[in-house]
Amino acid sequence: MDNSAFKGLTLFLSYSIFSAVLGMLQFGYNTGVINAPEANIEYFMKGVYKSRYGEDIQEEAVQRLYSLAVSVFAIGGMLGGFIGGMVANRFGRKGGLLLNNILGVGGGCLMGFTKISNSYEMLFFGRFIIGVNCGLNTSLVPMYISEIAPLNLRGGLGTVNQLAVTVGLLLSQVLGIEQILGTNEGWPLLLGLAVCPALLQLVLLPVCPESPRYLLITKQWEEEARKALRRLRASNQVEEDIEEMRAEERAQQAEASISMMELICSPTLRSPLIIGVVMQLSQQLSGINAVFYYSTSLFTSSGLSDESAKFATNGIGAIMVGMTLVSIPLMDRTGRRTLHLYGLGGMFIFSIFITISFLIKEMIDWMSYLSVVSTLSFVVFFAVGPGSIPWMITAELFSQGPRPAAMSIAVLVNWMANFLVGIGFPSMKSALENYTFLPFSVFLAIFWIFTYKKVPETKNKTFEEILAIFRHGNGRAVNEASAPVSTEKMPEIVNLTTEKTKV
Repeated sequence: MDNSAFKGLTLFLSYSIFSAVLGMLQFGYNTGVINAPEANIEYFMKGVYKSRYGEDIQEEAVQRLYSLAVSVFAIGGMLGGFIGGMVANRFGRKGGLLLNNILGVGGGCLMGFTKISNSYEMLFFGRFIIGVNCGLNTSLVPMYISEIAPLNLRGGLGTVNQLAVTVGLLLSQVLGIEQILGTNEGWPLLLGLAVCPALLQLVLLPVCPESPRYLLITKQWEEEARKALRRLRASNQVEEDIEEMRAEERAQQAEASISMMELICSPTLRSPLIIGVVMQLSQQLSGINAVFYYSTSLFTSSGLSDESAKFATNGIGAIMVGMTLVSIPLMDRTGRRTLHLYGLGGMFIFSIFITISFLIKEMIDWMSYLSVVSTLSFVVFFAVGPGSIPWMITAELFSQGPRPAAMSIAVLVNWMANFLVGIGFPSMKSALENYTFLPFSVFLAIFWIFTYKKVPETKNKTFEEILAIFRHGNGRAVNEASAPVSTEKMPEIVNLTTEKTKV
């Protein structure tokens, strides 16, 4: 492997990134943890209802309560994502992450003590609190990593976000099998283990520096920013980084801090905002969360036994981890836009195969295996692009001023779509039956066309060069994106952007 690809990856930078991405591991764990113990949680809910009211609860009502336990997590995520930008500006990226762990520990404890307290409301409240924690993490972690990473590593290190999510998912799926914690006694501990990433981050993160970009541009603490950079780069040669931040600051002076409303109304930032929002939707409305939340029941309805369905679900987690590892070196080599197109295209093809396998499974016995292979391939292509790129590209499309507000809007949209899929998929499944994945196929085709026509390549570009694409592109962002902006033109661009902003 080319060593220059890892130039700038110091031990301390690796430590800081590991400490930060524990927040994304938390997100992955809590996304997947609710899947395997579905039957155990429903059994507990029936027991609580009977002990309170002396009668059996209807099957439909139990399913509604369970889908509330699944989707209330996304409601918390929306709230956390929405306030993420404000928290990042008020307490800093690292400070926000540290404070957020209070919610992580609190939510984990509530879920862990659900059974002892004989209250499913406690489960809902715990899922909501851990949702707020994960929403804040999905906003703060990508922002922190994109701001501490050197330019040549920003893509690959951004993918570490998704790697942490997939490791969390796999962990929750493995621990959720019947032989470990997927039992009537074990599931509260399975959910309560969410305190572990939060506690570990509380121990590791205080040693890490605050984001140098935040220190220099938001706080104007140049010496602190230099100190942080020297530690992260393991070198005293940090002038290039400081100069890049200064250029960004000069271009953004008039819009030093932009509220969400100002961002939505800004004509110059509308194009990157639309791209950021559509990229988030391409992740959630691709149908991937239908697979994450309901894969076990999806596999049983395609003809697998309960035990085989749970192991096939573990296969999803393992494939996600493997493919994310593969995509890390590809991210800075192939480029964000190219990988996203490959990912969406592959998902589109295999979503069609999933529908075909559902339609003819009654006629041909081995079609249930085609359904499993197609679902796993669908997940492979998700991990190649749509899994990590939307988080990263939103942080890359905006400079320091509007970035927190942009991340908040993007994360809010992501969680809203997540919630809609989480709560709507069971009804969609019963209404459309074998055609369940067809709406996702249509969405994937639309997102592929949008990415091809509108999304610029951000690989190896400074925030300022990306901004310049939109200033001059007027909808031709993709064509402009292939040509890097020369460093000689940088002062012109900086002056131009400052003038335009003042106007």
